[in-house]
Amino acid sequence: MLAEEESGQAGYSAFANLPGAQTRALTVGDLPDGSLLRMYPPGGVPCAGALRSDCVDHDSHWHFHDMHQLICAFEEAIVVESKAGTHLVPPQLAGWIPAGLLHRVSLHRVRSGSVFFPENMVRHPGSRARTLLVSPLMREMFREAMRWPLETPTCALRDSYFATMAGLCQEWITDEADLLLPTSRDARIQKALDFTVAHASARVSEVCVAVGLSERTMRRKLKAETGMTWEAWRQRSRVLRAVTLLSDPSAARRGIAQVAAECGFESPSAFAKAFRAALGENPRNFRARVLHH
Repeated sequence: MLAEEESGQAGYSAFANLPGAQTRALTVGDLPDGSLLRMYPPGGVPCAGALRSDCVDHDSHWHFHDMHQLICAFEEAIVVESKAGTHLVPPQLAGWIPAGLLHRVSLHRVRSGSVFFPENMVRHPGSRARTLLVSPLMREMFREAMRWPLETPTCALRDSYFATMAGLCQEWITDEADLLLPTSRDARIQKALDFTVAHASARVSEVCVAVGLSERTMRRKLKAETGMTWEAWRQRSRVLRAVTLLSDPSAARRGIAQVAAECGFESPSAFAKAFRAALGENPRNFRARVLHH
């Protein structure tokens, strides 16, 4: 069951970004934090469907949906933030946001698409956001799904297509990329993490001095809260920065070695190893696939 909206308000938005909408619907930006954003009209029957957004430049408020969302960026990257941390969804990967999960999304100059599924269509959706590796089958099914926008009438072919896609989602959401960057509820630890991101080559001792924490305290609290060592967290943040650069057409002239250095890696080989561990391919192949798809 969906949690009650914290603000006591809800908005219906499925028509807001679609061509031919006759009435301006309430969008995420209109809602206070913690609101339910409905993907079908109140009193209506939820049906799976697609929502395509072009040239979006938007930072949403915290909200949750009454349907599961599978989201893909066709260019640039999407940032999905949940209470667990920050999820990066670069082009050619996908994001999974289960119904009822409080989150916010940042899309800047992004063309993206989403497929929404009623809660009962995916048997085990999980309770957390995920960044997913995308198989050729998933990519093609997602693109074909864009032919059936949420607000259009349903039909037998559409129902059958989305039922099959929902069944496959059960497998797809288990194939994750390690692109979650956990956050901390402790302001001092989060300050240390923010400093780590801003100073990719900084040593742990330099981070602790900068934020006024002992190394022992920082390591203990970070491990207890996120399950990660500082070194592992730093490496994850470096990989996320690299994914952003490699997905950016304006940074296409930067060599792989330059990207590695900018992200704080000691060598291109160390960069390639960390990148492959997170995304299953080397940086050069990832860039070629994303920029030339």
